[in-house]
Amino acid sequence: MSEPPRKFDLVLRGGRVIDPARHVDRRLDVGIRDGKIAEVRAGIGTDEARTSIDVRDRLVIPGMIDTHAHVYQYVTGSFGMNPDLVGIRSGVTTVVDQGGAAPLTIQGFRKFIVEPAATRVFAFVSNYLVGGLVGHRYTELYGPRGINVRETIRAIEDNRDIVKGIKAHAEVGGYSRWGIETLKLAKEASRKTGVPVYVHLGRLWAEADGTRIDPDVITPEMIPLLDPGDILAHPFTKNIGAFVSRDGKVHPLVFEAIQRGVRIDIGRGGHMSFHAARLVLDAGIVPFTVGADIHGYTIRRPEDGSWDAGYFDERRARRREPGRSIGGAAVFSLVQVMNELLALGLGLRDVVAMVTSNAAVAAGLDGQLGSLAPGTVADVSVLARDVGRWSLEDSLGVTLGATERLRPDFALKAGVMHRADSPLLFESLTEVA
Repeated sequence: MSEPPRKFDLVLRGGRVIDPARHVDRRLDVGIRDGKIAEVRAGIGTDEARTSIDVRDRLVIPGMIDTHAHVYQYVTGSFGMNPDLVGIRSGVTTVVDQGGAAPLTIQGFRKFIVEPAATRVFAFVSNYLVGGLVGHRYTELYGPRGINVRETIRAIEDNRDIVKGIKAHAEVGGYSRWGIETLKLAKEASRKTGVPVYVHLGRLWAEADGTRIDPDVITPEMIPLLDPGDILAHPFTKNIGAFVSRDGKVHPLVFEAIQRGVRIDIGRGGHMSFHAARLVLDAGIVPFTVGADIHGYTIRRPEDGSWDAGYFDERRARRREPGRSIGGAAVFSLVQVMNELLALGLGLRDVVAMVTSNAAVAAGLDGQLGSLAPGTVADVSVLARDVGRWSLEDSLGVTLGATERLRPDFALKAGVMHRADSPLLFESLTEVA
């Protein structure tokens, strides 16, 4: 006698399910069939599934979305990471590349990054024709002459399935050369295509020779250009010219922007200042999304002058001494940034929302990703939650104590399991005895 058909291909059994999009936070079973979420309820029978995984000591959340990645590997030199190392192998099912792909290179991004990756990959296309070549090292390529609004629009219209916005800058180095003109051109393309602009704040390039810019003059020119849905990045940056003005207070126009519907992404990278984060959070500003901003310069520094090797050497990373970071005070994973937010006092459900439902909204993926609603694609992240004593370090070497940490175990992309085995997950918190 043949065995009766099973209702589910896989059941994640007994985990704490946090699904902010549906206001769910309780112990439930998650049933998956044909790569989609079939049911989320308590008490799914063991005889209803071909395979069950006991996750009673885990958090089960929608597949995490990193809203600020740099994954145009090789083309962006040492800056670009492998999408699966920062994505699915770090427990993150979706990454959004910020400014690596450009009007002149978007087809290569599709062919060599998006299509072969196990991770879902999207892009905010660069405002500049050349994009993030070798990590934006050649400043002269990033002025108004390096922008063609017509080609930016064409890149978006021809690639709507992967392009979800435009990456631009409003920082002191560019301002010293071109004022706010490059952002104006980005907004022209943004309004004609209906996609948001993601704006880098704080220093990227040094000021032009012979100039010295007051960093507080940029915000009054930049904020009025923004529309609802546009995104300001790096609120916690150690650099000048962002949220915190020279007098140590959050610029009042930032509050005005948020009231108008502008969103905030952390864009952690090498920017994090716990002091700036404390000032911003205490002012009542909570970022909408996380954005780990992992790139090669946060992972390692070249030791032989070869900046453009174009890859992160996983084998070399695995050989390093236990407990020793690759590049000093660096961010290694999206979950690491979540741990920093928890240590800064944000609530777990709020932080989960930032990397799931909020991230889906910001990236124009709402209704497709960021939820465990039945019928949606079965992208799921499963995390351990450890209790202990750890020390975290920001980009200035300042430490912050933590009493809990999240740790990715595995992720499902369309119901297929991927273990969280990325070397970027190697211990990045120092345990306190």
